[in-house]
Amino acid sequence: MRSLLSRLRRQPEAAQPSILDEYVTAAPSPQNAVDLFAGEWSSQLPGLSAGPIPLFADDRVQWALSELGGVDGARVLELGPLEGGHTFMLSKAGASVLAVESQTRAYLKCLIAKELLGMPNARFVLGDFMAYLRDTDERFDLVFASGVLYHMRTPVETIALMARAASSLFLWTHYYDEDIVRASSLLSPRFTSSAAASHEGFEHTLHRFEYESALQLKGFCGGSAPHSNWLSRADLMAALEHFGWQVKTVAFDTPDHPHGPALALVATKA
Repeated sequence: MRSLLSRLRRQPEAAQPSILDEYVTAAPSPQNAVDLFAGEWSSQLPGLSAGPIPLFADDRVQWALSELGGVDGARVLELGPLEGGHTFMLSKAGASVLAVESQTRAYLKCLIAKELLGMPNARFVLGDFMAYLRDTDERFDLVFASGVLYHMRTPVETIALMARAASSLFLWTHYYDEDIVRASSLLSPRFTSSAAASHEGFEHTLHRFEYESALQLKGFCGGSAPHSNWLSRADLMAALEHFGWQVKTVAFDTPDHPHGPALALVATKA
């Protein structure tokens, strides 16, 4: 027994983390900055190894720019820029963009993208865009909201606040469809309940979506709570109308999207 204890005492201790582990010893390169978040990027970055999705060359943005008649000189409020791909495209088209991001790792990726690709007329700020919208007196030409509405707990409030902030809207979002959801082994377990709700006189139904194990991923890009609430397509369109939005056109309508039915739209204030 004594011999065993002696051998155990002589075993080297596990290496402790050191601040020296945070140093880069290779020559400077753009890829070094991208690799700070290796394996976490959603977006492809031009000329670099990052994520799989072409968000810096997104057909939805090109379509929106065409429908809006361009954004040169426009003031744009972007909600949830993720990694700055759409910000880059809006900025390149001549817009002045304020992009509000609440996820700290996504915010830092936006700053990396801005440093590497250049977005002189874009500003990224860290914080909750709902808190910003509730308090701000600023007005914009366009609210750009791609991939955020279905991450809200109060999506109708989001629609109402966007109507207060700008005269035009681009929206890409998933929406709830009972038949499609229940036929999907991926989606069905994630929707756990539905509840009636009301906001500023608009009656609607919220369909609760649980993030579950996705919350363990460093690259998670959802909302700031363990669940969100989706709207049906009918409630989405009715809410837009209720709060003064006139839908100009709908595109990228994808009922069979693997992560749930989705659409894009451009709207203006009625």
